[in-house]
Amino acid sequence: MNLLQLSTKSLWSKPAGTGVSLLLLSLGVAIISLLFLLTRQLEEKFQKNISGIDMVVGAKGSPLQLILSAVFQIDNPTGNISLQEAGKLKRNRLVAQAIPLAYGDSYQGYRLVGTEPSYPKLYNATLASGSLWNSAYEVVLGSQVAGATGLKVGDSFYSAHGLVQGAMDHDEHPFTVAGILAQSNSVLDGLILTGLESIWAVHEHGKAEAPAQEANHSAEESAGGHTAEDREITAMLIKFRGPMGMVMLPRQINERSNMQAAVPAVEINRLFSLLGVGMDLLKTIAYAIIIIAGFSFFLALYNSLRERKYELALMRSMGASGTKIFSLLLLEGILLSITGYVAGIIIGHLGLLLLSNFTSSSFGYEFEFLRLTKEEVILAAGVLATGMLSAAIPAIKAMRTPVSETLSGSK
Repeated sequence: MNLLQLSTKSLWSKPAGTGVSLLLLSLGVAIISLLFLLTRQLEEKFQKNISGIDMVVGAKGSPLQLILSAVFQIDNPTGNISLQEAGKLKRNRLVAQAIPLAYGDSYQGYRLVGTEPSYPKLYNATLASGSLWNSAYEVVLGSQVAGATGLKVGDSFYSAHGLVQGAMDHDEHPFTVAGILAQSNSVLDGLILTGLESIWAVHEHGKAEAPAQEANHSAEESAGGHTAEDREITAMLIKFRGPMGMVMLPRQINERSNMQAAVPAVEINRLFSLLGVGMDLLKTIAYAIIIIAGFSFFLALYNSLRERKYELALMRSMGASGTKIFSLLLLEGILLSITGYVAGIIIGHLGLLLLSNFTSSSFGYEFEFLRLTKEEVILAAGVLATGMLSAAIPAIKAMRTPVSETLSGSK
């Protein structure tokens, strides 16, 4: 019987102690793995979605809410702004590009966004099938929307008020799918895109049919108006021509207009600073659990020496060297570490899969649960070192145990 077989048999001869040690280690690794995955992918998604957007303009309110709703599509907007006022900003010499966004309706929980073709171009999106919208009531689906709803090019559907599934439908005029975007791993994957005129048309039609009912709609449900003069949009994404725009425009807009300007980079850094405190605390707890698991290894192996000292001494008398005895116990620590690490990584990634299912249905955001981060690879080395250190002292003690005295019963 080789060392690996002996180590495995020895570990599972004490299922209670081995099980507790593995449980502690797996739990610690799972928490850290989940936090590594979540932090890395959130940062990447947020950075990708704000790429090319220097400023967001919307109604007065919370700047973070404006960024979350206009850039990441995961919150309700702060309200609507005048299309005329936004148009003046679009013509400002400091502005290189201004992309309007108008919200109002959804389909099966996926937001319908009125915009211009420059919006999908912002994320270098390509079409998997069909074409972009060419007229009112034509839409382009994000890849996630197409997969979840089963809609194909040429299919039609009716939109619903707001983002709540089961809300009253706009059944006056159906939307037709003109195209489907290829997966871009951006916010576009979970959106239904159409022209601004589609959003205005569906709400203007609704107002003509039921003005009293439309008067009670929130900002999320009223991105249109009756005439060109009073038409509204929800937000505008701005890219500056140069650094002077960042210096001058946000302050001017906030102080001298009815609109609000928010800078995505600033608000996202503020958000991550708030989230970072909680994540750092969870990581600290997880590292502490791993250390406790290592101490549990140590106690389990050290206590087992009293039960196994005769067995080990007998192995020595039959020709096993002290180095082999040392290697045997060290291998037990390594096996525990590897098993606990692998189990923890699996649990952590399954946890991300469950979280991804929730965020996908609630916010349209998905995470890659099969992805392994470099931090997790580094963590493997730390866990392995913990197991080896925990086994080292018992292994040294076993190697130095006097054979004759142990077999004679005097030790």
